[in-house]
Amino acid sequence: MTLIIDCHGHYTTAPEAHNLWREAQKAAFRDGREAPPYPAISDDEIRRTIEENQLRLVRERGADLTIFSPRASAMAHHVGDQAVSTAWAQHCNNLIHRVTQLFPETFTGVCMLPQSPEADLSASVAELERCVTQLGFIGCNLNPDPGGGHFTLPPLTDRYWYPIYEKMVELDVPAMIHVSGSCNPGLHATGAFYIAADTIAFMQLIEGDLFADFPSLRFIIPHGGGAVPYHWGRYRGLADMLKKPDLAGHVMNNVFFDTCVYHQPGVDLLADVIETKNILFGSEMVGAVRGIDPQTGHYFDDTKRYVDALDITAEQRHAIYEGNARRVFPRLDAQLKGRGL
Repeated sequence: MTLIIDCHGHYTTAPEAHNLWREAQKAAFRDGREAPPYPAISDDEIRRTIEENQLRLVRERGADLTIFSPRASAMAHHVGDQAVSTAWAQHCNNLIHRVTQLFPETFTGVCMLPQSPEADLSASVAELERCVTQLGFIGCNLNPDPGGGHFTLPPLTDRYWYPIYEKMVELDVPAMIHVSGSCNPGLHATGAFYIAADTIAFMQLIEGDLFADFPSLRFIIPHGGGAVPYHWGRYRGLADMLKKPDLAGHVMNNVFFDTCVYHQPGVDLLADVIETKNILFGSEMVGAVRGIDPQTGHYFDDTKRYVDALDITAEQRHAIYEGNARRVFPRLDAQLKGRGL
């Protein structure tokens, strides 16, 4: 019996007091004041926001477990400075931890990092270690462009990023490469910035040789890999032109795509082009696209429906739903084994 593991969920329905504190924190930074104390949020309020939203939909759509992280668009690493980002990340991650404690059978935590455009990654390394060793988290979200849509940092293969990679390898956790909100008016956050960043990240990995230095490093590129599967021939050809090895050995032992693609033809293409071993089930629910598709009458982000409809073997479907997630997130595998699963 296959567990349905959703590798990509965000707390997009966090309590309003949490969101209001963030606005107060940003205002305090602009005014040169100390941020107010973080509010007390009851367990009942957290239960309500989860039970009425993510948990209800998980049950309705037939999933079992969600790998859960703070709302990606609200990470907003471009806001404030390192101190602002650190405080915000800690509060967001602590809230995720509380969800996992209240609903341990359904949610397991992935952390956001307190990245900041002008800072190094020392604060992010410390927060990753705290979340994994103290809160039981199984991975992190890594923003390749904390500037919010201007791509001023070096590529992901640059040594600037090595401290966080070293800690990821030490802790044996993967990262989902996930940008946040866009402050560039030319880049719509979810329709342009997210998909562009996914695609850019993959090309950066082709151009470099990161996995020679970190052979056990693992990345999930969300939203179906951006434009990559659709242009797979382009990337194979570019790797050849750049005198890089075949993509199968150069990057695809370390890079995985999720199924956050909101129509059947897109998921069909993903499964046809990308090897099953590199695909993880994900929905990003409740996330970027929340409406009902008038062509099908079903929610766009009900991605399990698309995976169920794939013309693949039972073994391949098991890998997408469960097996690959347990390989990519070994700490999740250990948690599940601890529960007898």
